[in-house]
Amino acid sequence: MNDRVSHSRQWLAKAESDLTAARRLLDVGGPFDAACFHAQQAAEKGLKAVLAGLDAPIPRTHNLEDLQALCVASTALVAATELATMDLSDVTPFAVESRYDIEFWPERIEAADAVVKAALVCTAARQIIDIHFK
Repeated sequence: MNDRVSHSRQWLAKAESDLTAARRLLDVGGPFDAACFHAQQAAEKGLKAVLAGLDAPIPRTHNLEDLQALCVASTALVAATELATMDLSDVTPFAVESRYDIEFWPERIEAADAVVKAALVCTAARQIIDIHFK
């Protein structure tokens, strides 16, 4: 395995760790702000896993839409079309909002939606990595 693929898989492992944390928080009834944070982190790291596999620069940003655009622009891979159609705009703010907004106390449904979107990003990233990065 080359360094690019190894780097990509390491990013994906971190993404899946955050996704597991978010799911466990949902399962035990919260805290849902932390579940939202881990969901955002999972999506962010999943997108960065794709960029790593493409050997593209990985920007220091939490903005999921910007990362999503970079992934889609950098590749014509079939699974990237799934990434292109996802609306991640409501998950992006959780990187900061969930940590610093003292009035941010989401309901379970909002956290669950974020976890579903993060899982879709991670699944698409895994498909791209497993199929196209060898």
